[in-house]
Amino acid sequence: MKNLIFRTRYKLETVTYSKGRLSGALFIVAVVQFVLCLIIAEALYKGYSPSANYVSDLGVGSSSIVFNSSVFVLGLLVGVGTYFLKSLPKLKIVKILLFLMALGAMGVGVFTKDFTVAHGAVSSAAFFFGGLSAIVSGFFLKKPSSWISVVLGSMTIGALTLFSIGIVTSGSMISTFAYDSIFYLGLGPGGMERMIIYPAIMWLALFGSQLTTHQEG
Repeated sequence: MKNLIFRTRYKLETVTYSKGRLSGALFIVAVVQFVLCLIIAEALYKGYSPSANYVSDLGVGSSSIVFNSSVFVLGLLVGVGTYFLKSLPKLKIVKILLFLMALGAMGVGVFTKDFTVAHGAVSSAAFFFGGLSAIVSGFFLKKPSSWISVVLGSMTIGALTLFSIGIVTSGSMISTFAYDSIFYLGLGPGGMERMIIYPAIMWLALFGSQLTTHQEG
């Protein structure tokens, strides 16, 4: 009887561990394909400036197929990954926040910057919930990963705040053109937008690596 209980418990723990590893792998793949496709999209977009242009500018024109597909896949893989996190109850809040981020990312792939209001809503959701996911995960990860997660998440939220103020004060909110603002700290609209995105995806890769190498729950 004891052997049966032990084997059953072992199988359950193995399944939980495997699902956690799968989630982590999906998160890492999501980040890698997005970063690579972002580089390709920037190369395809003639005259593109990482500082003066929005990241979303890559969603129209010659680079649109690569960028829009990539950001949609990013959201899709993160969404699927969060589904397998249900086997890790203590990450429930992180799972919800990540799922909202995933919906936002997929929305960015569907609603390009030409859909001004819709694009602004889904991109803001992806940014905000991505940063919040990183901060909240810091309460569950071991040090120093917990500290790194909080720092990266705070960077995303902080940059998002400056970016939002810059959009409003520069008049870019009602335009598809990117106007500069002092709130971009000399980085330009594209540079500040990357200060939102890069910390969030760095955290996602870190979080994914933690899930693939450590047994959670």
